[in-house]
Amino acid sequence: MKLTKNFSLEEFQSKDGSPMPKDVFFNIQKVANQLQTLRDYICYPIHINSAYRSPRHNKAVGGVKNSYHLLGMAVDIKINGVPPKVIYDAIEFLISEGSMLQGGLGLYSNFVHYDIRETKARW
Repeated sequence: MKLTKNFSLEEFQSKDGSPMPKDVFFNIQKVANQLQTLRDYICYPIHINSAYRSPRHNKAVGGVKNSYHLLGMAVDIKINGVPPKVIYDAIEFLISEGSMLQGGLGLYSNFVHYDIRETKARW
């Protein structure tokens, strides 16, 4: 099922195969729309490492108990050949100009975390 021009629902499913709850789908659609904005801006395919996580999968990967991934409000992404800092800065720019929703933004050595918590959080 296509969520946007470049993203399908399958990319956002829990990696352990658990079904996505219906109440999570609305959040996933919002996140997909934000990623489409980033994709259109940066012009490179985005790889989703992690999006929705079932409680079992979240525990298995060492996620925190109140992770936004559990609600379908977070993604961990990378772009092949693009340093995470460049992705982070692009998201920060798009948020500052009002093109992407404010939320959490985390920079890691090999990926970027973005979530739609509505309040600014950076790490």
